[in-house]
Parts: sequence; C-alpha cells; structure tokens
Amino acid sequence: MLLTLAAIQCISIVDFMIVMPLGPQLLAGLDIDARKFSWVVSAYTLAAGLAGILAAPWLDRVPRKLAYITLSLGLIAGTAACGLATSFPQLLAARSVTGGFGGLLGGLALAIVADVFPPERRGRATGTLMLAFAVASIAGVPLGIALGTRLGWQAPFFGLAALGLPLVGLALWSLPPLAGHVDGIRRNPLAHLLETLSIPAHRRGFALIALLMVGAFSVIPFISTAFVANVGVTEAQLPAVFVTGGLLTLASTPLTGWLIDRWGGLRVFRGIVPLSAMMILIVTHLPAVGIGVAAPVAALLMATNASRMVTSMALITGSIEPRRRGSFMSVNSSVQHVASGLGTTLGGLIIDGGGGEPLRHFGTVGIVAAGVTITSLWVASRIRPVA
Repeated sequence: MLLTLAAIQCISIVDFMIVMPLGPQLLAGLDIDARKFSWVVSAYTLAAGLAGILAAPWLDRVPRKLAYITLSLGLIAGTAACGLATSFPQLLAARSVTGGFGGLLGGLALAIVADVFPPERRGRATGTLMLAFAVASIAGVPLGIALGTRLGWQAPFFGLAALGLPLVGLALWSLPPLAGHVDGIRRNPLAHLLETLSIPAHRRGFALIALLMVGAFSVIPFISTAFVANVGVTEAQLPAVFVTGGLLTLASTPLTGWLIDRWGGLRVFRGIVPLSAMMILIVTHLPAVGIGVAAPVAALLMATNASRMVTSMALITGSIEPRRRGSFMSVNSSVQHVASGLGTTLGGLIIDGGGGEPLRHFGTVGIVAAGVTITSLWVASRIRPVA
C-alpha cells in the first residue's frame, strides 16, 4: 500500500515539475511567448490552491479510498489531456484540471498514512511516502526530458498517464476502505470549512507549514540562476546538481523517518531545522567555487529541506483528529501552494540582476529565509499529538 501511494505521488510530482524543463519545446510547439508559458506553469499551482479550499468540506464525508481513487483518476485524465492539447487554451485548461486533482493527492496520501500507521511507525511510513520527490528528481524528470526531446513534448504526459493507470488498479487492491472517520453528519460546507480553519491545532499546523514553505521557496527557485550567474556552474552542469541532491535525499529521507520513530518528531525537528537554516545561509553566500563545491552544498540543502518536511508532516498529522484529517490536509495543500508563492515573490522583491549579470542580494534573501526557518522551531514546540 505504501509503495503504491509513493509511486502515484511520484507521478504527480513529475507531472508538476516536467512542464518547466519542457519550456523551450512548448513555446515552439504551441507558438506561445514567455508570458503565456508562465501561465501554463502557474495554472497548476493556482488550481491546486483553489481545489484545496473547495474540497475541504467534503473530503471527510467519504471513505479515504474512494476519494483517493477519484483524485488519482482525475490526475491521470488531466495528464493525458495535457498531451492531447494542441493550443494554449487547451493546455491551460488541462494543467488546471491536473493541478486541481494532483494538488490534493499528496495531502490525502499523508492523511491515509496517519490513519493506517500507529505513531511509533508513522515516521518511517511518512519518510517512505516522501521518497517520491527524490525518485522524481533522479529518474522521473530526466526520463521525461529525454522522452520530450526524442518524441515531442507530448510524450512525457502520455507516458505518465500510461504508468498511472495500473497504479490506480494497485491502489484499488491494496487500500483498505478507511471509512472510520465518516460520522454521517452533513454539516453546512461553509461552516465545516470555517471550523477547519478555526481549530487551534489546525492553525498551528498551517502556521508551521507556511513558515517552512516561505523559508524554502524564497531561495530554491533562484538557486539555478545564482549558480550560473555567481558560482561558476554552467547550464549544462545544472542537472548534475539536482541529481546529486536527489540521491542524497533518497538516503536521508528514510533515515529521518527512522529517527522520528526512535527519538520523537519534535526532537528530530529541533536538530534538523538549524542545519537547514545553516545550509540556506551557505548556499546563498557561495562565491565562485564551481560545480565541485556547489553540487554537494546544494544537495545538503535539498536533503535538510526534505528531512524537515518529513518531520513536520509527521508532527502535524499526529496532532489532527482522524475524523478531521481529510479536510485539514486539503486546506493544508492550499496553504503550501500559497506560502510557496509568497516565498518566491518575497525572494523576487529582494533579488536584483540576472539575465547575464551577477545575481545581487541573494545573501540577503538567505538571511531572511534562515530567520523564517528558525522561527518554525517555536511553532513546532506548540504542536501536541492527539490524545
């Protein structure tokens, strides 16, 4: 069951990430400019954020298995529609559909893990699920780029849809019904949403995720540009940076899960967050050192970021009542997308240069991001497991 959830999550992540490296082919194939391409990229995130709010009142009214299968089929349909698109409006609509379904899948998978696995095994289970990001970075995206280069930009989407269908069949077989949270009470949807937003444990969870997303995404989107402009890494060497990071994450994520089960989520979080803040400062202040130093430093940043996400999600899901986990994780998905967008905007307001010039004030962004990251320690200390 856990491997099936991780495999579907990997497909969802590759689907989200693959559009960006396919940019040159999409611009040429659909005859669109950079501004329209930016809408293609952001359509997924905007749709995911909206879907999280709209779905929150409903996800706890149906069995988890039914909800997960429905969302998975929607993701596959949207992915196939991306490959079939022949114009900008069609691709924009297809990306919106894909984001609406795919943006909810990750949160629902974490809710399923929290429902199925007891607290003493939840850390390793969460770590295994979140290996999907490392596998997507190491194998999924490079393979997708290769397919797109050889067969056209549509090929990766068709390939993902073809891989996804049998995985949905596996989910039908492996997932239990998971209907124990359904209480039969039909609350007003707006009242249910407001209740989800107002519960103190939920607000603390949302605050923790928001801080981590802002701290990460004020830096991460600009790393490639900074490495090329300031650090002496060539564009051809950039894939090696992310493959190195993916490989290290592949090793560190399950180790983090094991540490959580052994020492407790809060203790592990308190150890990882300072390391993550330190790596943010190092990456954003790197001089011209070349690929030999840049790749391992970026890999350490990626690994610590992934580890703090595993730990924070194990902490948060354990603090939410089982009957409310679906609605909470739905809104949490929206919080993640909005906070990541705010982080990127914050970084963009501070940074200057690029486009052939050195990237200026990236170190300032790093200081702000590290400060936001350290602040998450206080919020995490206020999260309590469900009695």
